[in-house]
Amino acid sequence: MLKINNTLTRQKDEFKPQSFPQVTMYTCGVTVYDDCHIGHARSLYIFDVMRRYLKYKGYDVKFVRNITDIDDKIINRAIELKINWQELVKKYIDRYYEDLNALGVEKADFEPRATENIPDMIKYIQTLIDKEFAYASGGDVYFNVRKFSEYGKLSGQKIEEMEAGARISPTGLKKDHLDFALWKASKEGEPFWESPWGNGRPGWHIECSVMSQKFLKTDTLDIHAGGRDLVFPHHENELAQAEAFTGKPFARYWIHHGLLTINGQKMSKSLGNFIIVKDVLSKYPADVLKILYLQALYSSPVDFSWEKMDEAKHAYERFVILFQKINRKFDVIMPEISASNSNDNKFIEEFDRAMADDFNTPMALSVLFNMVNECNKLLDNNASIARQLMITIKQLGNVLGLSFKGAREESSEVWIMDAIGEREKLRKEKKYKEADGVRKMLEEKGIVLEDTKEGTTWRKKL
Repeated sequence: MLKINNTLTRQKDEFKPQSFPQVTMYTCGVTVYDDCHIGHARSLYIFDVMRRYLKYKGYDVKFVRNITDIDDKIINRAIELKINWQELVKKYIDRYYEDLNALGVEKADFEPRATENIPDMIKYIQTLIDKEFAYASGGDVYFNVRKFSEYGKLSGQKIEEMEAGARISPTGLKKDHLDFALWKASKEGEPFWESPWGNGRPGWHIECSVMSQKFLKTDTLDIHAGGRDLVFPHHENELAQAEAFTGKPFARYWIHHGLLTINGQKMSKSLGNFIIVKDVLSKYPADVLKILYLQALYSSPVDFSWEKMDEAKHAYERFVILFQKINRKFDVIMPEISASNSNDNKFIEEFDRAMADDFNTPMALSVLFNMVNECNKLLDNNASIARQLMITIKQLGNVLGLSFKGAREESSEVWIMDAIGEREKLRKEKKYKEADGVRKMLEEKGIVLEDTKEGTTWRKKL
């Protein structure tokens, strides 16, 4: 039974989708004005893991992750770089997909762009006006916060508390300083779309309400997810708009991940600790970064450092070393073994118990490492069972998005000498067929053995 820490109810709730086995899931995506940083990577990855686990458990997951391709940040960055905003957007969408591919994060079923759905947003806003939840003012359109009586229920804030921290809008166009923009009138030189209220563009919050319901084809999502920094005001505003529009709950389960810091500090360009995905993946395999993320509960903060990346790399090498040992043994001695014959149900049950407890990845990861320890114990005396466990490690690792790329890259001299030693042992035991298998396997890898009076030597195939 899967339980999820639901931001809306402030407790762990049993997960019951509206239409089992179908699950509708939406996450807030990137705003494309710069390269993805390692905070984005954590968000993209952890929600990919959740989707993988749900699919592993037999759910039919329909997943939508948007792209914000019009925003103040995009406009300002394009001005700063003296390029067209559309050129900027294309560049960083391309680079975003490069990062997704490098991370091994699967694309969503739909990744809608805000600018491709503006007509739907205009209709949505007009309906909110017709229902008197919104009003036009000077070319802008604002949501009337006080009209929506449940405003604040997601973040747990009260109107009175919001009033104390709010500032009056400098434009003077709002009826109330708590109201937020659904549509923004365009300034001179800015991109715009025609609307009943004049030329302008949608506000950030309305994009997600519209695109999530449109592409998931539902008024009520099963899961809405994003970073903890989005709870207020972004998700609070999304909820208010959507529920004012439909009169129904917007999402049943709200999931928020913790934020990422660098050596205990907030990541920022001004501090010089802004680390993009490409820089990390130029130094480490994607699996190493993933292990760093998996070591913390998704709802907890993660502090990044290069020292912690080195520690994660050493942890990852435990998988690689084990797989290489088993692959050497079984490429030569044993036939392929089906995981269906494995006796590793205990580990599978422990893994499932961990993930069913609000996606407890630290516990799930520890199960995989326990399996590595068990494999190493079994390798000499019960190698076939070790091989079966390895197959299961890979299957469960896949649920966590671990690819284990490089686990079969065995080109070092140490490995070659180990293989020669294995061949000598087999020959002494008069297992000549298996010994010939070692020679053949080495030849396939470009290594030629030569038996001499002084012993066996090797050379690379010319």
